[in-house]
Amino acid sequence: MFSRRTFLGAASALAAAAPSPAAREASAKPAILGGEPVRKAPFPDWPVVAANDEQGVEHAVKSGAWNRRTGDRVQTFEREWASHIGAKHALATNGGTTALYAALAALEVGPGDEVIVPPYTFIATVNVVLLHHALPIFVDTDPETHQIDAKKIEAAITPRTRAILPVHIAGAPCDLDAVLAVANKHGIPVVEDACQAHLAEWRGKSVGLHGAMGCFSFQASKNLNCGEGGCLVTQDDGLIVAASAFHNNGASLHGSNGDLRTGTGSNLRMTELQGSLLLSQMERIEAQAKVRTENAARLDKLLSDVPGVTPAKIYDGCTRNAYHLYMLRYEPEAFAGMSKKVFLDAVKAEGVPLSGGYGPLNKTDFLEKTFSSRPFKAIYSDKQMAEWRARNHTPVNDDLCERACWFSQTTLLAGKNDMEQIAEAFRKVQRNAAAIVAAG
Repeated sequence: MFSRRTFLGAASALAAAAPSPAAREASAKPAILGGEPVRKAPFPDWPVVAANDEQGVEHAVKSGAWNRRTGDRVQTFEREWASHIGAKHALATNGGTTALYAALAALEVGPGDEVIVPPYTFIATVNVVLLHHALPIFVDTDPETHQIDAKKIEAAITPRTRAILPVHIAGAPCDLDAVLAVANKHGIPVVEDACQAHLAEWRGKSVGLHGAMGCFSFQASKNLNCGEGGCLVTQDDGLIVAASAFHNNGASLHGSNGDLRTGTGSNLRMTELQGSLLLSQMERIEAQAKVRTENAARLDKLLSDVPGVTPAKIYDGCTRNAYHLYMLRYEPEAFAGMSKKVFLDAVKAEGVPLSGGYGPLNKTDFLEKTFSSRPFKAIYSDKQMAEWRARNHTPVNDDLCERACWFSQTTLLAGKNDMEQIAEAFRKVQRNAAAIVAAG
């Protein structure tokens, strides 16, 4: 039983331990204005390196078989990845970009063709179209999901449309039901850019397997990582032979063609060292995906109470989100008209590594520089390019790029309390928005 002296002593100790008014004021003040940040601890490092990675690479190095033609690591990975996601065929490449490049080559995309793409994506989605000297046709974005607006695809189709290249941006599947409906109606193949979407599913089936082909990336930031690498998957026997040949200087490693050269190609092969890393990293991919999914669900709930912050919507057909990125939008009106730059700086000052996301890819200078190059001028007339420019308007995406933000999958590998701190960082900036804006 507490005596009066014990009670007073305990009360004094609590008072001494409690933050002082000055400390509470500093904590309440946003970090961008000199207050204490919500968090100072770093988020998890990436990649996660374990003993199996070291053992696998050491084995591959000591074997002396560093090329897929003499080793077995890449072929083993192709079988393992295909089995894991339910694909009939998998072709490992030296990058996600080159997987897409090989996929379009297998469809014989070339000069004069058009390929439908979203404007809110990484530049590789468009570069692979340009590398085949075809024209990217940009279809506007669904602002709630940050995905290509499938309802607008049909209006972009012409007799020159050779393929549709939707992106499962951030690891969330695009509206595949709507994309495939219009593609099937017009007889146009779909190549799924699943470079950010490892293990994502649409109606219980892995992304990458709904269209003619799908492509994944294993670049350093990706949820499955070997530094640089990629993979093409398909259920089509003919397409895997064609893609395999293109990635191996015209000689397919799949099917019955052996070393018979079937056409032109490049060297896009994955090395045995990359294949070894992927095999060892795959042992953790499901457990890591579970953590990301649980933390994303926590954040969805926590951020629902923050005015002006809206996580990206997921389509009903999405039965599994890969969460390579956690996407959201901020509304300037709820932050006293705060500019995006200041918003990002204020949240980052609180210890949350928030990124501004993609800019409008269809408006970047590299496109005009490409179209002004000698090869493109030899293929496309001034009239054709004027028509392309007249079609190249994506006003919804332009607006989205002013409000969209994200943080990466490594942030989602942190703990439950870290998710609460992320939400508190947003709340703190929102509560102090007027003062932040006034400070300039």
